[in-house]
Amino acid sequence: MPTVTLPPKENALFKRILRCYEHKQYRNGLKFCKQILSNPKFAEHGETLAMKGLTLNCLGKKEEAYDLVRRGLRNDLRSHVCWHVYGLLQRSDKKYDEAIKCYRNALKWDKDNLQILRDLSLLQIQMRDLEGYRETRYQLLQLRPAQRASWIGYAIAYHLLEDYEMAAKIIEEFRKTQQTSPDKVDYEYSELLLYQNQVLREAGLHKEALEHLSNYEKQICDKLAVEETRGELLLKLERLDEATEVYRRLQERNPENWSYYHGLEKALKPNSVEERHKIYEEAWEKFPKGLVPRRLPLTFLSGEKFRECLDRYLRMNFSKGCPPVFTTLKSLYNDKEKVAIIEELVVGYETSLKSCRMFNQNDDGKEEPPTTLLWVQYFLAQHYDMIGQQTLSLEYINAAIESTPTLIELFLIKAKIYKHAGNIREAAQWMDEAQALDTADRFINSKCAKYMLKAGMIKEAEEMCSKFTREGASAVENLNEMQCMWFQTECALAYKSMNKFGEALKKCHEIERHFVEITDDQFDFHTYCMRKMTLRSYVDLLKLEDVLRMHPFYYKAAVTAIQIYLSLHDNPLTDDSKELQADTANLSDKELKKLRNKQRRAQKKAQLEEEKKNAEKEKQLKNQKKKKEDDDEEIGGPKEELIPDKLVKVENPLEEAVKFLMPLKHLVKDKIDTHLLAFEIYFRKEKYLLMLQSVKRALAIDPDHPWLHQCLVRFFKGVSESKELPEVVRTVLKQEITRLFGDSNAKSFNQAYLTKHSNSIPHRLAAAKMMVYLDSSTETKAAELATALDESLENRTIQICTEVLECLRSGVLGDCKERAETYRAECHKLYPYTLAFTPPGYEENTKIANGDVSTETEELANEM
Repeated sequence: MPTVTLPPKENALFKRILRCYEHKQYRNGLKFCKQILSNPKFAEHGETLAMKGLTLNCLGKKEEAYDLVRRGLRNDLRSHVCWHVYGLLQRSDKKYDEAIKCYRNALKWDKDNLQILRDLSLLQIQMRDLEGYRETRYQLLQLRPAQRASWIGYAIAYHLLEDYEMAAKIIEEFRKTQQTSPDKVDYEYSELLLYQNQVLREAGLHKEALEHLSNYEKQICDKLAVEETRGELLLKLERLDEATEVYRRLQERNPENWSYYHGLEKALKPNSVEERHKIYEEAWEKFPKGLVPRRLPLTFLSGEKFRECLDRYLRMNFSKGCPPVFTTLKSLYNDKEKVAIIEELVVGYETSLKSCRMFNQNDDGKEEPPTTLLWVQYFLAQHYDMIGQQTLSLEYINAAIESTPTLIELFLIKAKIYKHAGNIREAAQWMDEAQALDTADRFINSKCAKYMLKAGMIKEAEEMCSKFTREGASAVENLNEMQCMWFQTECALAYKSMNKFGEALKKCHEIERHFVEITDDQFDFHTYCMRKMTLRSYVDLLKLEDVLRMHPFYYKAAVTAIQIYLSLHDNPLTDDSKELQADTANLSDKELKKLRNKQRRAQKKAQLEEEKKNAEKEKQLKNQKKKKEDDDEEIGGPKEELIPDKLVKVENPLEEAVKFLMPLKHLVKDKIDTHLLAFEIYFRKEKYLLMLQSVKRALAIDPDHPWLHQCLVRFFKGVSESKELPEVVRTVLKQEITRLFGDSNAKSFNQAYLTKHSNSIPHRLAAAKMMVYLDSSTETKAAELATALDESLENRTIQICTEVLECLRSGVLGDCKERAETYRAECHKLYPYTLAFTPPGYEENTKIANGDVSTETEELANEM
């Protein structure tokens, strides 16, 4: 149908509809739509129907909105308004590709419509269609050459396409049109100049960038950025004397900035360690209170010079009472010689301070205050914890707590020691103790919640966090709303370790949604940054968004989700009631009665929790309803609720795992776990070429990785046993396997790996697992291999020993229950604090010792 032109009265009403939409007065807009559509002549007026649909969409009525907009479009296919509205609808549903098509159709009927061009450019930059974005910005520049945003948008398009010289020319042309006096301070003009300089630097025009900086220095507000940029440019242009002056000025401005010292080193080019050390000695004299010039030489000095320098650094910090001194030295712990010197010095301090309250008995100086000894003990506790001597570490921290029982940091370290020793329950208790000393400290509160989650105390962790969340809302929902991802990742891991896969997946999907939201939040900045001229930050934001899913939070959540989906694929969930029936058949009457009581209590507890949840939900719904009625704000469509039971009963777990894997394959290529998880998924899907791709990528990162070795052996065996492979695939695999393994078979390959890494526990475990996988008759030999705990063996840690014990118990190394108990006892001697190695019944005994006997008394009462 052709476009129907409305008469003046209806046309005025239509304009009011547009105004109501812009001002978010949706109810009024619907009234005006009704007035036009109630006229029989215009009952099918396309543009009005489309606007009614768009308004309803903003009120959350999505299906009705789509019906109306499509009806409007059918009635008026040549209307740019209908196409534009359809695009806006698709955009609100995040179907950006479809929205771009709609905008392009709208432009066919009104090619110079500014609003449509702007909306199109926003979607193009959001989708990173940079070529299309450049064309759209060019059209906007032609239509509105007097607008600042037109020029800036066009320059940014070239910058993102890495045509730096063209971008610099466009900015220069635009800058010439800006009339600003050299003395006037104009922040937006200053930002434009800094952005122009950034483009010149990225283009490799360092000389021009330096000249540009000198010419416009007075008009740039950010003086620090000017100096830092000048220093970098002078270094690149090899003008070292001028660079030295710049970095010395910057040092005076902030003597605690590491990068200024590195810049000064590059400018002075010292030829020896002595010359390098001299730079820092001069800085000490200039800034006697500076810590950085004392700390940095410790990385490159050694022997007696290192001892002398460290002595001064430590004395200064201990006297002052500086808690993070150990953290600043942590990076030196890779060097055994330096660790020995640190230990010798600090143990010497402790002995002297105890006997004569001085760092050294030969010192002539004044006596140290009692707190100095406290900080020395605090340091030693962390030192021994770092080198794995937890018993000594606890002795020092207990001595410190005895002398000062109100210092929170001491309890924090004690909790850390227990965590590293493998007793997370005890660690959580001590962290709770620390938190109780200052309940208004949010950092300690968060730390305590994190430890509780690691210990599987999810309810307690939620209560702990609720002290700092919004009143009237449940802590978990509020933390989700605030995108508190550390809590959600720890929650997911806690649920996973308790085998509550549904709840764990819910947390992983919540984190995934946060990342989608962060990506969508860019929309607000595409126009804002052009208007406010914060261009450097804007380009940084776009570059960050491109690699957003590299973030450790996403990585942790994705890995957890993939592991759960793999587990669900390997062991699909069975019907709970059938399992229960099978279990109860083997129980005596007394045990059955006990079990029934337990079930009844659990049911009652679950019922109460459900009622509490429903009450909270009702309260929230009421609040939302009220809020909605009050301000009638624009709402996107409601998100689909994440239900744990639904998530865990997914039809194809491997497909869900692939969704989490894809961003990791693109962005976290440098981590071997990414490729090994990919292998695990493709192994189960029997996609041999993708398995080959995964192992090849992993080999390039770490060819001796124990998990990779297991993947290679399984791959080798899988290929040799598969019968239904296409001939082309078989040929490719044969060639690659010959290249990877040579002429050996899986068994000899596994034996060669074992011979090569016979002195490393994790490698021995991997080889032992594969021995059993290839030949189940080798179980005894494999178990012997994996359970060796000699002093001479490398990589003997709590984590790897726990893994060996789990393998013995789970039957991966065959039926070795007796061996598992012997191994546990041996590990308990080595690591007395680790919960995983404690004797059976140890936890119950400690509970009773601590007075936790509530469950026993309840059961007795029920029996009576």
